[in-house]
Amino acid sequence: MKEKKKIEDENFPKGLAAPALRALANHGIHSLQQLSKYSKKEIAELHGIGKNAILLLRKSLKEIGKDFKGS
Repeated sequence: MKEKKKIEDENFPKGLAAPALRALANHGIHSLQQLSKYSKKEIAELHGIGKNAILLLRKSLKEIGKDFKGS
């Protein structure tokens, strides 16, 4: 039996809710590097991304010297 691949990428912050992880994965965003190519507004508009997710993602981006596009 095939093991189901875990959605969470080690690049994303711990505590990021499953709906937010699914929203990112459904849009082909699997790393912080990919995330940095999108604006905060584009990500906030995804179903499953809330204020807390934006805060956690921005903090993680800043930790690697990145930010949302245009920020």
